[in-house]
Order: sequence, then C-alpha cells, then structure tokens
Amino acid sequence: MKRSALGVKDLAAEALAGLLQRPARSLLTMLGTVVGTASLVAILGFTATSAGQISARFTVLSATEVTVTDAGARTRTVEPVLNFPADADQRARALNGVVDAGRYWKVPVPPGTQVSARALPAARDARGLDVYAVSPGALRAAHTPVTTGALFDEFHERRAERVALLGAAAAAQLGIGRLDSQPAVFVGNDAYTVIGIVGSPQRLPQAGLGVLIPAGTAVARYGVPSPDDPAKMLVETRLGSAQLVAGQLPTALRPDAPQLLSAAAPPDPRTLRDSVTADVDSLFLLLAGLALVIGAVGIANTTLVSVMERAAEIGLRRALGARRRHIAVQFVAESGVLGLLGGLAGASIGVLTVVFVALARGWTAVLDPWAVFPAPLVGAVVGLLAGAYPAVRAASIEPVEALRG
Repeated sequence: MKRSALGVKDLAAEALAGLLQRPARSLLTMLGTVVGTASLVAILGFTATSAGQISARFTVLSATEVTVTDAGARTRTVEPVLNFPADADQRARALNGVVDAGRYWKVPVPPGTQVSARALPAARDARGLDVYAVSPGALRAAHTPVTTGALFDEFHERRAERVALLGAAAAAQLGIGRLDSQPAVFVGNDAYTVIGIVGSPQRLPQAGLGVLIPAGTAVARYGVPSPDDPAKMLVETRLGSAQLVAGQLPTALRPDAPQLLSAAAPPDPRTLRDSVTADVDSLFLLLAGLALVIGAVGIANTTLVSVMERAAEIGLRRALGARRRHIAVQFVAESGVLGLLGGLAGASIGVLTVVFVALARGWTAVLDPWAVFPAPLVGAVVGLLAGAYPAVRAASIEPVEALRG
C-alpha cells in the first residue's frame, strides 16, 4: 500500500483554504502581529530619522557652549568675593573662536523678599519669583528672544541702572503684558523699570522664568553671589573651538589666579546622543516585543480553537491515510501564513508611519533596509512558534474518537 504524502503545493492550498474559511477571524488574529511588526519597523525608522535631527540641532547647540564657574567662591573662608573681573565679558570675547560671552548668577536677595508689580502689594500680588543677574553678553550668548521691548545693554550694565527683563512666565504671573505704560517690578522695596519681556532662551532656560537685572546692578545693590550658588559665565564658541577655548579661558580671565575659575567644555554630543537613543530604543523595543507576544498568543488561541472545531475533519483525514505529521504541518503552516501576512501588513504600516511623520515635521525619513525586510520573517517566525502547540494537539487526535464525536 502506498503511503500518503503531502506536497508543498497541497500544503499551501490547504493552509489558505483553512484561513479563508473564516476571513474575519483570520484578520483579527493577525492584528497582534501587525501591531508588533509595525511598532518594530516604526521604532527603528524613527530612531534613524531622529538621530539625524539630533545631530543637526542638539550637536551644534551643545558643541558650541562652554561654561566657566567661579570655583574659588566655595573655598574662601572670609567674605564671599566675585572672582570674575569686571571686564570678564570683554576678555572672553577677545579669544579667537569666541562668538559671545557673559556672566550670570542667581541674585542673593534677602530671605522673604517677594516680587510684585506694585509698591505695596497685597499678599496675593506678591510672587516668589527668582531674580537673576545677567550681563548683556550672556543674553546674546543664550540667544534670548525678545517678545516685547528690548534687552538691556552695556550702558545699563556699566551704570548699574534699575532696569529689568521679565521672562514670559514671570510676566504672565505679574500681569504685565504691555510696556507702553512703563511698568515697574518691585523686588522687595526696590523698583526696576521693565524694558523688555523675553521668551525662553536656547541656553539658560531659567532666564525665561524669572526677573533679569544687569549684573552690575546686582553687585551694586545686593553684593556678590552666594558661595552656594556661584557666578558662572556662558560662552558661545564657533564650531570646533570649544575645547581650545575652554582650556584658555581661566588664564585669559584671571592670569594672576586661573585656579579660581573652572571651565567645562561640552561632552561629545555623539556619545550622549547614542546613550539617549539607546535608552529610548530599549524601552520601545520592549513594547514592540510585548505586542508580538500578544500576537503570538492570539494566533495560538485561534489555531487551538480551530483544531477543536475541525476535529471531525482531522479524524476523517487520518482515517483516509493522512499521517500525524501531515496534520501538524498543516496547522503550523496556517499559523505561519497568518504571521507572515501580519508581518507584511505591519512592515508596510510602519514604513508609511515613518514617512508621513517625517513629511509632517519637515524631516528627512531614514529607513534602514535591514530594519524593514526582516519584519515579515519576524511575523512568520512568531506565527510558526505560536502554531506549534495547537499542531501537536491536532496531530494527537485519534481518528476513531474524532469521528465518534
């Protein structure tokens, strides 16, 4: 007697016939695999696309910033002193490679000092806003945008004028939106004429949240910074000059005692970018893997239900000569086809998502072929693994018991 055989063509036909018997169920079963593979492709695509944007924006901003800190402020046991010279901004700008530079610090106002928009404020009018001393060079180095009015300049700095800038958030809290009436802001009992309202700077984001006064005014009125919050200098450099400028700044500013100042050059932006993207990738890849596991469970559950529903068919085929492995291979093939189709659909959705988001944001979409082409195979492998147990259950069905049932 000739032993039964199951060819590849017949196997494919049987698998498709099994799936097309209940198309709605098959589509719903593929949903988990579609979501998982779409997430996988989209995550890898967004990672590659955003890496270019980070390089274009973050790298330029970070790689051109040097910060100098008053390192001697904490080590002195006598009265605190400002170790930056009065002409520190001009000395820093004289260095080759420096675009602009300026000092800044948090003003040590007396404890309990409140900021208000009137001389005798009620309790509800006073605000606990921070006051910052900023030199004009720091405003320029931070790329501070002006919403209304103008920035103070070297004239105000040199003469210690009682003028102030308000960050947009601080202006909203104080109820100051216009400058045509020459509003004033009161720091305790000291009045400062508001000459400008600024947005959030590209650097020094805290400057957009408080009250800014000239550094010369701050020293004349409130003294030098506290050792717990020492003065700093923000230096904007040209690309490629940050490391060299950082090494020269302490000596250029304080040739008599360069050890009192500490200059920090920016870290390698590529290393920081890779670290951040690696952390984000691991999180989202975990979520994509979870979606694939859910898809595998869905395929396994649906295939197992299909085995129970088609027990009579399985028994009849076994009685006509089909072998156990033929039954097992058929159900594994069905689940594998479900996974493959889900992988194809998911890869397509992932690619379209990356392209549409990139177009909407004005980015250049970057898609690695190695992140797209294996996606259908991943779906197929998930389907094959999910169909293994239902296939074993189907192959273990005895013909007599199946036909009797």
